[in-house]
Amino acid sequence: MSAEIEKAAERVAKLQAQIDKVSGPLADAEAQLRAAENAEKVRRAEREIEYSREFAGTWMGRAEEAANSGDDVHQRFLDTLSAEPWFAAYVEYRAARHKRGYVMTEAQRAQRIIGEAVTVPEQRYYAAQILDEIMDRVEKESMQLADDFNQSLVAQREDYVAAQGD
Repeated sequence: MSAEIEKAAERVAKLQAQIDKVSGPLADAEAQLRAAENAEKVRRAEREIEYSREFAGTWMGRAEEAANSGDDVHQRFLDTLSAEPWFAAYVEYRAARHKRGYVMTEAQRAQRIIGEAVTVPEQRYYAAQILDEIMDRVEKESMQLADDFNQSLVAQREDYVAAQGD
């Protein structure tokens, strides 16, 4: 059995020599990788600072542009809304409620003028729930559009930071 042990020991020694031969270049390659990763980390940090300085200097204009970007769309919305038959019907319904209020106010005034006790009740106002439902839907969908914009803004920053520079 000593021949088998000797043969196995020689094989272990040969493999150990191969490991020693490869481990040096592997350690060097790993060190180069760490150095390159650290250099990239530093470069990205510098690019992010550069981007952030530029963005911090232009945020007011960007915010104003973003806010004003809805002006034409808002007018288009009002024009489109006014043209909708269901909206016109709802306006007529709400106008009828207001007309009733005017009649009641005039009746109260008339009773006061002729000296009668005012028996006309006060106008009751009813909240328009349809507007709440519309607003809930508008908020949900507008937040999605704004989130899409935010994702593009983040992607713009990430692309700038990831770029190799000038």
